[in-house]
Amino acid sequence: MTVRRRFVVLHRYIGLVMSGFLIIAGLTGALLVWYYELDALINPQWLRVEPPATHSEPLSPFVLREKVDEAFPTAAVNWMMLTSPDAHSPVRFFIAPEPGTAALPIDEVFVDPYSGNILGGRLWGDITQGVTNLMPFVHRLHHSLALGTLGTWAFGIVSLLWILDCFIGAWLTFPPRQSRNGPPRPRRFWKRWIPAWKVRWHATPHKRHFDLHRAGGLWPWALLLVFAWSSVAMNLHAEIYRPTTETFLAFQEDPLIHVPVRELPSRHPQIGWEQGFRIARQRLETLAAERDFSIEAVERFAYLPDKNALKLMARTGRDVNQRFGETWVYVDATTGSPLGHYLPTGEASGDTLTTWLTTLHIATVGGLPYRLVVTLLGLVVAMLSVTGVMIWWRKRKARR
Repeated sequence: MTVRRRFVVLHRYIGLVMSGFLIIAGLTGALLVWYYELDALINPQWLRVEPPATHSEPLSPFVLREKVDEAFPTAAVNWMMLTSPDAHSPVRFFIAPEPGTAALPIDEVFVDPYSGNILGGRLWGDITQGVTNLMPFVHRLHHSLALGTLGTWAFGIVSLLWILDCFIGAWLTFPPRQSRNGPPRPRRFWKRWIPAWKVRWHATPHKRHFDLHRAGGLWPWALLLVFAWSSVAMNLHAEIYRPTTETFLAFQEDPLIHVPVRELPSRHPQIGWEQGFRIARQRLETLAAERDFSIEAVERFAYLPDKNALKLMARTGRDVNQRFGETWVYVDATTGSPLGHYLPTGEASGDTLTTWLTTLHIATVGGLPYRLVVTLLGLVVAMLSVTGVMIWWRKRKARR
């Protein structure tokens, strides 16, 4: 068996292993590009609010947090949004059961920012609650086949195979060496490679499927590799991606890695939510002046009881993501003293690379044009898997 033949067989069986996973990933990914728009279309009763007047001002997010806290006395309201995307959007809160209490029927709550009324809620991703959870369930399918850790590992392993297959598939598109006894062919490599980039639309179905599979993988090859690589970063970050990437790139240390875990954490930050926010905001401004970056929006605020820390999340000049910021500042929830920070780019090369990979994957950069590209790419990924299976099935029947 020649080297090329061995690679053909390897490509075939890796593709068969991946096909089901990539069909699901491609189709769900094409939908997730429009997650918020589709979710709002499905759940207008929760995700669209009307200001009482043209120039109405929303309530303080800390007032809204208190209302959610009062409505769910057995829940911990430790994650809050500080702003809404626009004047017609609710404020989202994520809640979790207090230690020792029963599981909650919902964990995502939507609040009217003008009245403070709770519009509704859902157990994020639980499709048994009906169509209201469709988009979160699609997200779970895309990330882990809705199977939790087992599905995350499965997709991570498939992503590793996908990276390998990107290179094998690309190599197989190269024209084979010219046989001495065969008909003469153009000597220039590029002229012999040109047919691999074309689709014979009027040929037989088998040839058309083969061309779609070959050319469909060549044209977006670089982006396919980015998505395969970023899938490893998102599914097996601590297990494989970071340990291997750390061998040649630097990463920032987790700011809370040396903060001890509290055995009896406080239900609320002892410094107070608003006081803690003011201190964290001041720390962010100091950091921005020291590192010379701008603060575009202060978006989310969280309390981490186990570490007794407050985490302020903002979108700054160091961010690539255009939907939500990944610049983080941590302060002590008792004293307000700084605990550390995380900058998505410009601080460590490994984090900069990872930020770009994951941001390209979730299509939150480049605006509408790139979102359309990623939607199309998701369909192409599904098409490559389907045509690959069809080619294999036809050859299998022929061998029999």
